[in-house]
Amino acid sequence: MNHALTGYTKTAKVLHWLIAIGIFVMFGIGWFMADLPKEVPKQTAFDVFDLSIYTWQSTEAISPRNFYFNLHKSLGVTIFALIIIRVLWRLSHKPPALLASYKEFERKLAKGTHYLLYLLMVALPLSGLIMVIYGKYGVKWFGIDLFGGLDSKPMRDAFKEVHEIIGLIILAVLALHILGALKHKFIDKDETLSRML
Repeated sequence: MNHALTGYTKTAKVLHWLIAIGIFVMFGIGWFMADLPKEVPKQTAFDVFDLSIYTWQSTEAISPRNFYFNLHKSLGVTIFALIIIRVLWRLSHKPPALLASYKEFERKLAKGTHYLLYLLMVALPLSGLIMVIYGKYGVKWFGIDLFGGLDSKPMRDAFKEVHEIIGLIILAVLALHILGALKHKFIDKDETLSRML
């Protein structure tokens, strides 16, 4: 079988894995930062996730909560840009055909899951971006001001709820996506997963 005709392009693979890793890192930061207290001393050095693996140096003294919220926003903007590039790439480059061995329900499930993932991958960072624009502090991208905050608590709270709900839905769809890939690898023993590696 000609891999050039059945595999994804290098660009599609790189974008797929960068975005996948980014989404899981964002969930980790999101859960970690949610319980951080507001009233703590400011600092300039942060042991990321308190794992003693990497210490992030900040140019100004801020609270750990602000550090992780700003990191979440900055990475979110970066991943959103990658997602837009991925969507544009997908629209301009036809993906390889599904394997002939797929059953009809597998074809429908695979296509539906992929379309839903694309929709959720756009909706999740977009809802987060709108949420922080309606917040007090706006959006900074690694210290660079992108948007000022509109300071509308009702709108911020509404989009916070939307952001959290979409987050839970995308986790469920990602679990289905991963389980499907593992099924094809270990049960069906076909080339589904290898085409994206």
